[in-house]
Amino acid sequence: MADLGVYSSIGVRSAADELFRRFEQARACRLAVIWSTAPMLVARIEAGEAADVLILSRAGIDTLRKTGKIAPGSDVTLAGSGVAIAVKAGAPKPDISTPEALKATLLRAKSIAYSEPSAGGASGVYFAKLLERMGIAEQMKAKTKYPPAGGFSGELLLTGEAELAVQQKPELLYVAGTEIVGMLPGDLNMVTEFAACIMAGSKQAETGKALIESLRSSEAAAVFSSKGLEPR
Repeated sequence: MADLGVYSSIGVRSAADELFRRFEQARACRLAVIWSTAPMLVARIEAGEAADVLILSRAGIDTLRKTGKIAPGSDVTLAGSGVAIAVKAGAPKPDISTPEALKATLLRAKSIAYSEPSAGGASGVYFAKLLERMGIAEQMKAKTKYPPAGGFSGELLLTGEAELAVQQKPELLYVAGTEIVGMLPGDLNMVTEFAACIMAGSKQAETGKALIESLRSSEAAAVFSSKGLEPR
């Protein structure tokens, strides 16, 4: 059996790593997985690359549907996640319980990390706009660090480059040695939904459908929940 090609957002990696391994063992097949941010994967597909299964943000799936890149009727919503803040394990957890407390914490922080907005990751784009909305974008510029494109901001906590890391909760949980402080408070938070589909022209559509169905099982829902994602 040929490898099943999967393009997946890093937003679900904390859960999908384990779920993919289970599927490979159950089906005696191999998944060839490419991980990145959903917008970067969308750009690669629009440039002509192909896979069998796509696991992207709902916005990414909808974009590809408009250009005929996904098999009609094949997309399903898997889970959603909000934006959180983390610190290195063992470090003091600052107050982010209200918008005012979050603003004060960010201004006091010596350094923060979040996805570079130009990379297109949902949390990075959103958080940059949120800093502007809070009126502190200029104050934060000098102390902002970005992980490599498609990477995890929590890794900069471990290297000491950042005191606080901002990203979707499951992406922060993916990095061992970090601790979640909490979600962005109240209406400052944003939930991103992740969906899966079969790419148009896939020669392994049946195996792809089986993978997607496995990601919607009760067992998969428990894994999603344990990794900071809310099953849909």
